Parts: sequence; C-alpha cells; structure tokens
Amino acid sequence: MAFKHFEAIEKHAGLLGVLIAVFVSIGGLAEITPLFMEAHAVKAPPGVQPYDALRLAGRDIYVREGCYLCHSQMIRALRAETERYGHYSTAAESVYDRPFQWGSKRTGPDLARVGGKYSDQWHVLHMMNPRQVVPQSNMPGYPWLLDKKIDPDLIQAKMRTLRRLGDPYSDAEIAAAPAAVKDKTEMDALIAYLQGLGVKNEPTSMKGTQATDGGAP
Repeated sequence: MAFKHFEAIEKHAGLLGVLIAVFVSIGGLAEITPLFMEAHAVKAPPGVQPYDALRLAGRDIYVREGCYLCHSQMIRALRAETERYGHYSTAAESVYDRPFQWGSKRTGPDLARVGGKYSDQWHVLHMMNPRQVVPQSNMPGYPWLLDKKIDPDLIQAKMRTLRRLGDPYSDAEIAAAPAAVKDKTEMDALIAYLQGLGVKNEPTSMKGTQATDGGAP
C-alpha cells in the first residue's frame, strides 16, 4: 500500500514539488531556529560595553574599507591559535557587533587581540604605507583616511538607531557624541577601534589569562 502512495506522488510532479518544499522547510526550521534562539540568548558579560562614538565610527570605516576581507577577529580554540593571538574568541565579545567580524580569511593576522600591541603612531605609519613598518606586507595603504573628518550628526544618528536595536546607549552618551568626534579624522577613528580590540570588548573574566590547554572552555 505504501508503495502505491509513493508511486502516486512520483507520478504527480506538482504534488512531489509541494511535498519536497514542505519537508525542506521543516528541515530548515529545525536547523535555523535554535541558532536564532541562541543568538538572542547571548548577553553582554561584565567588561563588554557598546562602542563609544569614536570607536563606532572607526568600526564602520573598518567595514567600509573591506578590512575584514583579509583579517579575521576570531581566535579558534586551538593551542596554535591561543599561543599566538591570546584567549580564544567567545560570542559574548561580539554581542554589540552588527555584523560580527569573526570570519576565517587570513591574508593578514587575526586582529581580535590587537589592541595595545602597537602604538598609535605605528598604526598611522602602517595605514599610510604598510611597508614602512612591515617590509614584507602586501597590504594596500589608506592615506586618504587622514584627510576625511568624522560626521558628528551621522554618529549620533547611528547611536540612536543602535539603541533601538538594544545597545544600552544613554541620552548623555548620545548627546556627547559630537564633541567626542569633533575634528577627528577617519584615521583617528579607525586606530581607536583597533586599539580597543581585545581590550574594551574582552570579558573581564578573560583578561590576563592565556589558554594553554588547547583552548578548552
């Protein structure tokens, strides 16, 4: 009897297509729904705050210039990773990132813990002409970032929008945004963003620790 039902379905292309779509949808929901629920369950741990005005501008420049195409911000839970870059990455670190910058492409090094590793002046030279500080680098220069200023009104608008999405910006922080980015260049903002990676977005419980056990939680 079951074979007859299968035969009837196979002989009706329209019915077969509908049933395939139904079962693919069920399977897709079974895979995707837990991921969405888990994403909403991730909360910011102590020590992780939304980006201040200047770093928020810098992050947008980082994305705009395609830095993520060659750099990841995801340290995998492997000994070779943690010994080179530091503590493995956690989802909670990126709770205020839209979109997050984890990725897997590494033409250049991972930047998850680059904050404080180099001076601001080193970053300026690196952005102007990377081969001034890293002779073997194949990274392009970004000298135009020194000439462009940050738009205060745009940053305020972004912070208001992010607050609607759940980022806990206060009225005082939003009001102070124009002064925080006044006369700042895009270079200043990008360097501020980089200098905070692994410093201002790393959970307090991780600071000062290194995963030498293979990255096991």
